[in-house]
Amino acid sequence: MQRKPPLIWLNITLFTLTFAIALLWVPWHGYHHGFDKVEWLSFILLALFSGLSITAGYHRLWSHKSYKASRGVKIIYALGGALALQNSALHWCSDHRVHHKYVDDNDKDPYSAKRGFWYSHIGWMLREYQVTKPEYLNARDLQNDPIVMWQHRHYLALVVVMNILLPLTLGWLNGDILSMLLLAGVMRLVLVHHCTFFINSLAHIWGKQPYTDKNTARDNGLLALLTYGEGYHNFHHIFEHDYRNGIHWWQYDPTKWLIQLLSWCRLTWDLRQVPQERIETARLNMQLKQVSHRLTRFPNCEELQQHLQLEYEQLKTAITAYYQAQKKLLEAKHKHLCDQQLISQVALLKRQLSNRIKHWQQFTARYS
Repeated sequence: MQRKPPLIWLNITLFTLTFAIALLWVPWHGYHHGFDKVEWLSFILLALFSGLSITAGYHRLWSHKSYKASRGVKIIYALGGALALQNSALHWCSDHRVHHKYVDDNDKDPYSAKRGFWYSHIGWMLREYQVTKPEYLNARDLQNDPIVMWQHRHYLALVVVMNILLPLTLGWLNGDILSMLLLAGVMRLVLVHHCTFFINSLAHIWGKQPYTDKNTARDNGLLALLTYGEGYHNFHHIFEHDYRNGIHWWQYDPTKWLIQLLSWCRLTWDLRQVPQERIETARLNMQLKQVSHRLTRFPNCEELQQHLQLEYEQLKTAITAYYQAQKKLLEAKHKHLCDQQLISQVALLKRQLSNRIKHWQQFTARYS
């Protein structure tokens, strides 16, 4: 029988103590003493600050290089990351890049969802599963980032400043240090911990797979509400360098909105987006696979499969034709060339694509 790695008592103590305080002491204190508006506002603002520093900073900026940011924004992310208490950006991003490279490999993925909910949520941090000291060979670019390395070298000091001195100072200014430490300190920390941990656990277990089934990642709108927009995880795992997770305007993705807002202020730039044609093609390929599997239950399966393949080819051709023409039109506009014939062609191809999508939806709906 294989021996389990040694326990990491520091992490166990931290997670157990903070969770117990959040579960027992905070409600008791709130019931008997209450929390005022300033304490609740501090709780909300610090939760947003620390959570978005992980999702917009650690994740989309430093792990995946999905956009570029100013020095000031990076410093804020570094401070917010220390407030979130999820290790330094260098360590976090190195682990995350390994996760994407070896996703669902129980031997190489540091928080493989195939080892179960508990392991991928928090268990991987409770034992010495990383037997060798990390060298961060997959994060050489981050080792050349002075702000990442500043945070890495002074991480423990920053953790103390952001998680103890900051709420303590806010409490002193508000006239109630204990209440501020409990709500904006401990309760906020536990909430952000487990909401962001859901990205590694529930986002690989619960939801749909509209873009790929080559890994366990799922899209889940409800999880997006809890994870600062990171719940559209199936999209993320196939298009990891896109600065968005929720690609539609109606999808809840405050991390994307923050990055966009900062770009309007010229504090972020070079926001990377996957071409829409690739997104549509990935979605179409998954629909083909799913419907094709369902058709095996029908006695005239072979005939239906041929019809499905024909509809698929026609829709794929329409997608390619439309987006190629649209690309030409954008290039012409960029050169300040007005080609009425090209504009008419794009409009026609868009109508044809819309009709083909309706045909596809009608056909696949019969076998859903």
